[in-house]
Amino acid sequence: MSHHDSPVIYGTEDILRSLCNSVTKVLTIATQSQIHYSGMVQRITKTCLKPDIGCFVLFDGGFSGLVVTNFSAAAAMELYESYMLSMGMAKDELASSHTSDEVSNVMGELMNQIVGDFTGKVARELQTHITQNQPKMLALTKQVMLSVDTNLDKPEARRVTFFTGRNNIFYLELAIDRTEFIKLNDFESEECDPDSLIEQANSVNAAASPAKDGDASEQDDFLKSLGM
Repeated sequence: MSHHDSPVIYGTEDILRSLCNSVTKVLTIATQSQIHYSGMVQRITKTCLKPDIGCFVLFDGGFSGLVVTNFSAAAAMELYESYMLSMGMAKDELASSHTSDEVSNVMGELMNQIVGDFTGKVARELQTHITQNQPKMLALTKQVMLSVDTNLDKPEARRVTFFTGRNNIFYLELAIDRTEFIKLNDFESEECDPDSLIEQANSVNAAASPAKDGDASEQDDFLKSLGM
């Protein structure tokens, strides 16, 4: 590397952006509505679970941290209803309250998909590995605020505001150890598309089929020449 080249460095904000993109990607696909987040990020001193629904996920490995999402009742119900309706559920079969176990279970499932997408990107883009626990989802009253402590040496915490398709608001909070990833060598970090892989495999099989047919006919001709 020449002295004029500057290394590519990935820090807290880059990790946060990757996580935010996982949130918008998974929820937009799941709810069939446009989810977006603010262009501004807040530096905060601690992460908290807040009403009406709070969820947290701990992760460890290449770096350690905590992800917290806090949903208003309106935001949670919008995401829950949109997701279930897109799955083919009848509207009259849906839960009517954000305190329902079904709502918590569905929101926990969506959070699990989000963190799964995020850990996949960490493996591709940062060339390291992290594992996470099962998301914990809690319906909270207005009088309750829980502070979630993490065993981080030099924690950095951020909060980002998200907006649903109907402009309901929810918040994502990230706390991680202060860390930087410095790129030493170039590598491929593109995501594999399962559909394209399946299509590629099918085309290979289709191309192989005529060859097999040709081999079979040649074998038949050979056997006939032998009087068999």
